[in-house]
Amino acid sequence: MHCILSFFLSACLLISSLLPTSEVTPEQPPAEEVTVSAPSLVLMEASTGQVIYEKEAHTSLHPASITKIMTMILIFDALEEGKISLEDTVTVSEYAASMGGSQVFLEPGETQTVETMLKCISVASANDACVAMAEHIWGSEQEFVSRMNQRAKDLGMKNTTFVNCCGLDVEGHMTTAYDVALMSRELITRYPQIHNYCTIWMENITHVTRRGSSEFGLTNTNKLIRQYPYATGLKTGSTSQAKYCVSATAEKDGMKLIAVIMAAPDHKVRFQDATTLLNYGFGKCQVYRDENQDKLPGLAVQGGVEDQVPLVYESGFSWLDVTGSDLSAITKELVLPEAADAPVKKGQTAGKVVYKLNKKEIGSVNILFQKGVKKALFKDYFLKTLEQFLFC
Repeated sequence: MHCILSFFLSACLLISSLLPTSEVTPEQPPAEEVTVSAPSLVLMEASTGQVIYEKEAHTSLHPASITKIMTMILIFDALEEGKISLEDTVTVSEYAASMGGSQVFLEPGETQTVETMLKCISVASANDACVAMAEHIWGSEQEFVSRMNQRAKDLGMKNTTFVNCCGLDVEGHMTTAYDVALMSRELITRYPQIHNYCTIWMENITHVTRRGSSEFGLTNTNKLIRQYPYATGLKTGSTSQAKYCVSATAEKDGMKLIAVIMAAPDHKVRFQDATTLLNYGFGKCQVYRDENQDKLPGLAVQGGVEDQVPLVYESGFSWLDVTGSDLSAITKELVLPEAADAPVKKGQTAGKVVYKLNKKEIGSVNILFQKGVKKALFKDYFLKTLEQFLFC
């Protein structure tokens, strides 16, 4: 009887060990779930480009008017290059005025400034203004779209093809939530002045045509700028094929997040999901930043016309923490040779600065030569020796 009881207890213990348990060891914390409804989305931190949360983020989908994020990038590119200015006047073509979908009802021959067109695009999602700007900058929408695709390629948007500049449904016009986050990041980090436009809630523009002048009210399609306290933009979109999309940007305590929602079933869900993602990111993450403003020591140069060369950081450093670490424990270590051999070129890598947390490397930034130093010739040595002799 004792043997039977022992066997029964052993069997119970064996079976119980195979059953699932609610206990989780510290080494394997439970995965955090975010309650969202849209089939495709991503949350990205802007300064690092790191993805915090994603769901089918690389699935190809119709983007609708969030296409205009790339359109606005090209407009700001042209402004930066001096190709256009905000005060330039743009003449609306017959083709641009014929655009359907969301529009501000520009008429053929009507003129508006580049800045007004930017407001029409970023606030009211105007398709007619997009095409008018495309033609103004590159002569035709086709050429403009070609530039959009090249810009997308340069940004690493591997699953994106643009066919038009406004996002109207057409075969082959596709992107992904992740790619939208990439171009959103480019727009807000390279051209932060976009926030001056995409946070406008309501504003009037004036149509001046052969029939006279009339006022037209712009109302922002992104309701988050009124509903979410940390919202800073960016762009909504909706068509029958794309359903409801948004790329929403927000900033809290210096941290900038990008939440991209695609193919949501209705406009409420896209904003609810974006809010959920942004709250999740702000609650979970913290960013370590070092602008690298401290002065670096010079580096000795062997065999050069100068004995020392100044150094400069290639960039600042940002690192996203999602574990609640003590960021004050991050250390910074210079990795440099004792000397450099001439010649050295300006901008050439001299070494790096390594960032560590709890003795583990979390990233690095290159250190560059701030100026060039030529290799010394015989005459240089002679002049240096003569100088030392005369002033000794």
